[in-house]
Amino acid sequence: MSHDHMTRRGVELLHDPLRNKGTAFTEEERARLGLTGLLPPQVIPQEVQMARVLENFHRKPNDLERYIFLTSLQDRNESLFYRVVTENMELMMPIIYTPTVGQACKEYAHIYRNPRGMYLAADHRGSIGAILDNWPYDDVRVIVVTDGERILGLGDLGANGMGIPVGKLSLYSACAGIHPARTLPITLDVGTNNAELIADPLYPGLKQPRLRGEDYDAFIDEFVEAVQRRFPRVLLQFEDFANQNAFRLLHSYRDRICTFNDDIQGTAAVALSGVLSALRISGGTLTDQRILFLGAGEAGLGIAELLVAALQMDGLSHEAALRRCWFVDSRGLVVGSRTDLSAHKQVYAHDAASAPNLLEAIDVVRPTVLLGVSGQPGAFTEAVVRRMADLNDRPVVFALSNPTSKAECTAAQAYSWSDGRAVFAGGSPFAPVEHEGRALVPGQGNNAYIFPGLGLGVVAVEAAHVTDEMFMAAAHTLAAQVSDQDLDSGSVYPPLREIRNVSLAIAVAVAEVAYAQGLARVPRPGDLAAYIRSQMFDPVY
Repeated sequence: MSHDHMTRRGVELLHDPLRNKGTAFTEEERARLGLTGLLPPQVIPQEVQMARVLENFHRKPNDLERYIFLTSLQDRNESLFYRVVTENMELMMPIIYTPTVGQACKEYAHIYRNPRGMYLAADHRGSIGAILDNWPYDDVRVIVVTDGERILGLGDLGANGMGIPVGKLSLYSACAGIHPARTLPITLDVGTNNAELIADPLYPGLKQPRLRGEDYDAFIDEFVEAVQRRFPRVLLQFEDFANQNAFRLLHSYRDRICTFNDDIQGTAAVALSGVLSALRISGGTLTDQRILFLGAGEAGLGIAELLVAALQMDGLSHEAALRRCWFVDSRGLVVGSRTDLSAHKQVYAHDAASAPNLLEAIDVVRPTVLLGVSGQPGAFTEAVVRRMADLNDRPVVFALSNPTSKAECTAAQAYSWSDGRAVFAGGSPFAPVEHEGRALVPGQGNNAYIFPGLGLGVVAVEAAHVTDEMFMAAAHTLAAQVSDQDLDSGSVYPPLREIRNVSLAIAVAVAEVAYAQGLARVPRPGDLAAYIRSQMFDPVY
């Protein structure tokens, strides 16, 4: 091998984030790989590299700068990035995902450093298959795709929404051990209706109105077919599509390919799990509950659909199960007398007195569980929480809207206004709250508890489809991971530091469903848990 080739190989290795170990390359590796002289002479092990990363992380002045720092690390050395994240999950997850990723998406055009994933634009129609060939890794098993129209609770961010697929797939690798080379973030740039983005000279996406109608559907169909040809064993996760497309695309493709929508189904599973855990605190059974949703979009309707299925499993008829779920939308309580309801909402339009707002709806429904999925910050007012506490000894109050700036109330407000009796969970993390000498630890109803483990189970057994029964199994498995100690502190979810163990348990449960439904395309191993564990990426050199 020529000297020039050895040197090029060494430089290329240092610029390959999947193989780069930086100063941790041993002297033998440096000599063999053409790295001698390209690195400082001291061999520094990964544990010491981690200490340096954390030192620099804590020097950053704010969370957005920490996000940029970690993203740059991921671009240089993926193993080091994932080891730092997995061993400091409670510290890192709020930075690499919610809530910081929301701010990062809003400013994506201005903090852009290095390309990640693929951008498929509306003007690529007719050549999407050829463009996918540009991706250098053939064995992609998980794709997260967005069209950027409903990023968290922030709305249309167009191509700036790439931060969401990138962040979600980081969680697939960190929380469930899906190897980074098997993941691919994709943004479908079909334009944007956000005038501020179009006016921004740094905005990197198409500066044209969003594609709609038949043209949009044809673009999506070409994309899905091209993905299936290029990556035949892939799990395709739709993320942050607007309501008008999210349900339609899910129903169109769920029986044709291996796919799911995390905003609808993942959110449903994590919410159901939280309610099941909360009942261990508040008492009673699921069939005793009256659940009131603030917000009737894809998250709320997805949760209700899974709750109805769970209620039926517990013995209620479909009609009786529907009667346990009530909605408040922008025009008040969803009731049978209203003539302005979409088909999705009409299912939950019960005969009852009308109520123009949430507080009056509480008096009509007298709910035991209040779920916020509205994206309306502060919608759970003091009067609302106090009324829930009047009606219930241990009111269940979940403010699930993301990011933190969109939460219906904070943990401190829920505890204060209920005299410490609320069973609270947020969609984003909230710090522990001291109330009358007791430390209350609010749970975080983060989809990261569900989708990485579900994806691991699907990928491990190469399931042909993702089914509702898989999400039901994931929800019950997650609830079973919550200890009595967690509940005593007020948390209805296990600690994030246990997320890889939680993901493995969910993966096994999901794989069991795949085998039971005849959807697995891998022969059943003798020890399913050991088989799945053996496939988990361990970010240690």
